[in-house]
Amino acid sequence: MPHKILIIEDEQKIARFLELELKYEGYIVDKVYDGRTGLEKALEDDFSLIILDIMLPGLNGIEVCRRIRQSSEVPIIMLTAKDSTMDKVMGLDIGADDYVTKPFAIEELLARIRVALKRKVPVEKKSSNILSVNGLKLDLDKHFVTFQNETIELTKKEFNFLKYLMENKNMVLTRYQILEKVWGYSYFGDTNVVDVYIRYLRSKIDDRFNKKFIHTIRGVGYLLKDE
Repeated sequence: MPHKILIIEDEQKIARFLELELKYEGYIVDKVYDGRTGLEKALEDDFSLIILDIMLPGLNGIEVCRRIRQSSEVPIIMLTAKDSTMDKVMGLDIGADDYVTKPFAIEELLARIRVALKRKVPVEKKSSNILSVNGLKLDLDKHFVTFQNETIELTKKEFNFLKYLMENKNMVLTRYQILEKVWGYSYFGDTNVVDVYIRYLRSKIDDRFNKKFIHTIRGVGYLLKDE
């Protein structure tokens, strides 16, 4: 999905030039011409990066940046005619990610945008490898099951059976569905094996902790209920 960039720049020719260049690079672009509107836009919408001029009507860029930083970590590149070290330090101190001085080469700004976007890409969280139902926890990586911090010893088949039930909690599963997923397509034995393993699991979990996890739905199959 393309990155969305907000330009807050009161010089409309510069804003239009940036808009065209950024769109050519494949970005989605929005632009506003004053600080207050820019601040509202930045806080209301979800932008990947903001290009922010310092000298703005209504609310200057330093104040806009400061207020954005109170609630957002969106990358901000300050864009301004001011070239003093103090102005740069002030902009960076309040949370700007970078600082580009006018006049600028568009190639340099585009490179800085790419760097800022790359730096701020969130690390994708690893999907949880722990299934949990009513305090019953199954760790897919470590291959063990616990309830109330007590370990439950299960065979490989019992573990895979419980895993399937937990992955489909609150869903009624027929014996044939269970056989297909836990025992595999090549199994041609009696479906009563499912009932046998249900008893094994109930003995090790439900009976041990005096808590009903696995429910029988007569004439249909079994259900692991998350209450």
